[in-house]
Amino acid sequence: MTLHVRGLELELATDRGVFAAAEVDYGTRYLLTKMPKPPAQGTLLDLGCGYGPIATALNHWAPASQIWAVDVNPRALELCRDNLDRNGCANAVVCQPDEVPTNMRFEAIYSNPPIHIGKTALHEILRFWLARLNPAARAYLVVNKNLGSDSLARWLTQQGWITTRLGSRRGYRILEAQAN
Repeated sequence: MTLHVRGLELELATDRGVFAAAEVDYGTRYLLTKMPKPPAQGTLLDLGCGYGPIATALNHWAPASQIWAVDVNPRALELCRDNLDRNGCANAVVCQPDEVPTNMRFEAIYSNPPIHIGKTALHEILRFWLARLNPAARAYLVVNKNLGSDSLARWLTQQGWITTRLGSRRGYRILEAQAN
């Protein structure tokens, strides 16, 4: 498939057994369209990278940054690696979450988080990764309103991440959570 977003034309391969195998889902496309430009330098995280549309776009928009793309699905990781290579992206590390060094900190995190794993598991994942943001760094999450975006924003704020809504379209919210 071809993803056209903010002046990029990315060729992406996908397969059964990965999220949004038929096309880049609307939420991810909206995130890529609405999020601010990534930091020009630093370490960026694509949390739940799937076959890599976010990681691939980040690599093009911030070529001096190091991109970490993590997922628990081995097939998604394989596709993400292939898509990064196909699109000439050389500054990305694709791996399972437990392969990220424990002292790694991030300038920004981007995610269409796995809402369907349940609130408790989702909160655990977000608590773990957002705690690894550098001071004043931000996370950008796209979440459907019908799947709890507003309650997630409240929870993030209660946990100490200053959370604002950057946009809302077709039921999807872009949340920005800032580290303390």
